[in-house]
Formats: sequence, structure tokens, C-alpha cells
Amino acid sequence: MKVTIIGAGNMGSAFVKQLVRAGHEVSVTSRDSAKAAQVAAAHPGAKAVAIAGAANGADAVVLATGYESAAAALNAVGDLQGKVVIDITNPLTADYMGLTLGYSTSSAEEIAKAVPGAEVVKGFNTIFAQVLSDGADFGDGRKATVFVASDSVRAKQTAAALAQSMGFDVVDAGGLKNARYLEPLAGLNIYLGYGAGLGTAIAPTWIHKA
Repeated sequence: MKVTIIGAGNMGSAFVKQLVRAGHEVSVTSRDSAKAAQVAAAHPGAKAVAIAGAANGADAVVLATGYESAAAALNAVGDLQGKVVIDITNPLTADYMGLTLGYSTSSAEEIAKAVPGAEVVKGFNTIFAQVLSDGADFGDGRKATVFVASDSVRAKQTAAALAQSMGFDVVDAGGLKNARYLEPLAGLNIYLGYGAGLGTAIAPTWIHKA
């Protein structure tokens, strides 16, 4: 699959690493072109591309920026009409211990409004960069879970396929409005990781009896 990653930070870099390993054709772009080039160089097979037109030809676009930069970043990468956009953002407060949106909307829904032609799917927002970079395997048959929520069946299928290709379990979390639940779940995970001192090698999952 051809995937464009917007963002060259910890999450963007981890996506590039794992998607290249999984055999996808990966491009990375960032407002800091030197950083994008550095990330691409660290993962042979990936390529750094200019922001303008970065989404052209992509099967999926992964939004790996902060929420506050999301709309501007998406509007800079080219025509997103009919494109699958995987939103991994969380609308965090400055201290990372709270959310700036909730109850009646979510960052995913607001992003969908900002790029109305795109097929937005919430996913990977409950996964720390360390977990994404190190891989989904937690040992003893345990895998980290990626929750996907979208009003587009195709977008959910695309995000699920990418997650599974990287070794993650996937849970269909329903429509895009259910990002209102996934973003607070990410907030709890961040609190547990940093506020409660559990570290970033943790991930929420869902268990069920056979």
C-alpha cells in the first residue's frame, strides 16, 4: 500500500519504521523538511517528500501531527477528496493530562469537518510511540490493540489492514463519533504512562471469552 505520513516526530518516525518493515511504500513529509529527510534516511525504502502534493497517489494518509496543527497540515498536502485519512491525534491540554474537546465532539470529527472530502478514520491514538516503534508483540501471545472508528467502511478496512500488517490486533469501534470515547481512553493511557508512572510500554486492549 502507498502511505504518506504527515509528521516526522516520534509517532511519525515509528510509523515509517513499521510500515516499511511491513512492505508498504512509505513517504514522509513535515514542515521541517530536514527532519523528514532524516527520518526517511534512517529507514531505507522510505522517502521524504515536499508537503505540497504529498498526498498525491497515496492509498492512505496518516496524520501524525498535533491536533492543533492537523487541519493546516492536511490542507497543505494536496487534494484529499476520497482519500483515507488516519487521524491519530488527541486534543491534549498543555500538560498532557487533560483533553480540550469532549462529550459533544472529538478531534476526529473536527478534522473531518476541516477536510470534508476525505474519509477520516480514528486509529492508533491509544498507542504510545514506544509501543508503535518496538512493535505490537507484548509476549506470551499478547498483542497491542488498535481501535478504529469511522463512518467509512473503506477507511476502517484500510486502517485495519495497515495495523494488522504491522502485527496489531484490531477492534472495530463503530462510527467516527465514537472517537469521543477513544480520545479519553488515550487520555487515561497517557495518565497511566506518565502521571501514574507506568511508563510508555503500555497499551489498552479489549478481551473477550471464546
